Amino acid sequence: MEAIFLISRILFVLLLLGSAFGHLTQADAMGGYASSKGLPNGKVLAQVSGVALLVGGLSILFGVFGDAGSLGIAILLLIMAVTMHAFWKDTDAQAKQMEMISFNKDVALAGGALAMYVIFYGADGYGFFTLTGALFN
Repeated sequence: MEAIFLISRILFVLLLLGSAFGHLTQADAMGGYASSKGLPNGKVLAQVSGVALLVGGLSILFGVFGDAGSLGIAILLLIMAVTMHAFWKDTDAQAKQMEMISFNKDVALAGGALAMYVIFYGADGYGFFTLTGALFN
């Protein structure tokens, strides 16, 4: 089971690290999108969220306070779902559908991060594949 948990962490984190890379290397474009959603300082928010995705992803991957990292990722994803992908505000059917897909993806990933939080929180049996124990336990 330890190996399966490690594989699940790797697969989960691939998306997070890819997103972090995009937020950090394409901050102007991501910031423009955030600004178009009515958020102030879009570029700064894109960079901050990129760093948060990177730190949280590495925390989960290496098991360095994985409970804190996974809880932080869950919170970030829920905030991003509501602020960036508010499909209920769109009037164009195609834009609404794309935002709904992104909203559902973020919510589903937040659910996965919360499941990882529960596992890390009681991770006595998973210590072999983690660098630290749980922060909150």
